[in-house]
Amino acid sequence: MLELLLCAAFTVLPDYLYRHYAQGKRLGVQITIYSVWYELRYGITACLMLTVLLISVIFYNHPTSNNVTSYFRTVPIVPEINGRVAEVYVKLGDTLEPGAKIFRLDSARQEAALEAARRRVVEVEATQLMARAELAASEGQVQQSKSAFDNANDELRTKLDLQNRNAGIVATRDIERLQKNVENMQGAVIAAQATRQAAETKLTTLIPAQKASAEAMLQQAQVDLDKTIISAGVKATLEQFALQVGDLVTPFRPAGLLIPVASGRNSLQAGFSQIEAQVIKPGMIAEATCISKPLTIIPMVVTRIQDVIAAGQFRNTEVLVDAQQVRAPGTILVFLEPLFEGGLTGVPPGSSCVANVYSNNHDLIASPQTGFFNKIFLHGVDAVGIVHAMILRIQALMLPIKLLVLGGH
Repeated sequence: MLELLLCAAFTVLPDYLYRHYAQGKRLGVQITIYSVWYELRYGITACLMLTVLLISVIFYNHPTSNNVTSYFRTVPIVPEINGRVAEVYVKLGDTLEPGAKIFRLDSARQEAALEAARRRVVEVEATQLMARAELAASEGQVQQSKSAFDNANDELRTKLDLQNRNAGIVATRDIERLQKNVENMQGAVIAAQATRQAAETKLTTLIPAQKASAEAMLQQAQVDLDKTIISAGVKATLEQFALQVGDLVTPFRPAGLLIPVASGRNSLQAGFSQIEAQVIKPGMIAEATCISKPLTIIPMVVTRIQDVIAAGQFRNTEVLVDAQQVRAPGTILVFLEPLFEGGLTGVPPGSSCVANVYSNNHDLIASPQTGFFNKIFLHGVDAVGIVHAMILRIQALMLPIKLLVLGGH
């Protein structure tokens, strides 16, 4: 309507003034409701053509979208294990800090496993003490065997020396007995050394491995016990939470939802028509008005544009994707942030809004490479953005009336 009135001021009105003052025709006499088309045909035709052209220029260069929402994420409260609720620490609507406990599952089985793992660690430590004692005993056996071997060897050398000096003074049987005794003592030394080596291996290799395994089992038991306590990972508000002691909770059955405090409060996401993909650029100025904050225009700025269109996504299945299944063309997702700090204060996440984006051709106009007529056209394109700004403000005024009066809410 605004575009039509604006175009009529430059087409129909001059045509009427010419016919009234130049041709002497009067409204209601020569220009009647029956002769309006014939008498003002040039002005009406030019008005309609100019209106269509103006609307096309405005909506293409200054896009608008009614699909504007402040999306926010939710975090489901899901335990890693099955169990029954033993204790609930919070209530619906609480704001939780990171690490705050939400509820605890029955942990009798996990506590028993943790205690068994602790006792296993103590058992391995006791075995380590015993292994040290065994190593000390084996050291003593080695020394004892070496002493016995040295004594037997000395006695054998003495007998052999006497035999060499005076043959027959020592019986041959005694020398053979001493030789066998030395051999036995040498074997005892080797056996004692082997026992000491086994004790050292047990103390330095086997028992540390057993202890590491026991400590790993202890850590695993502690992790399993910690899984029975479900905590908040981010600062968030607790919603849809009605858990009671005794309820069964599984990883496939969320106990409630956490809504991060900062999620959805710093930006809006708007879906614009695909035809405007070449117009909308990061850094463009925008305006928005939301139902949850009526009669307010929020200055925004385009910060990012999603480089894919959601309508074209597919998931691998056994059936080929038919392009005909995409019924409606997707939109260009544009991220808008407040131009000034606190611009979205009072706009709850998930609010439905309307947004306009305004083109800015100042750099092209200031460029010496831009032609004169092109500069005039770009000036006109930027100037007609005020029409869209007026429409947005009219929408902001009409939203409460539309919802409260006409909508019957």
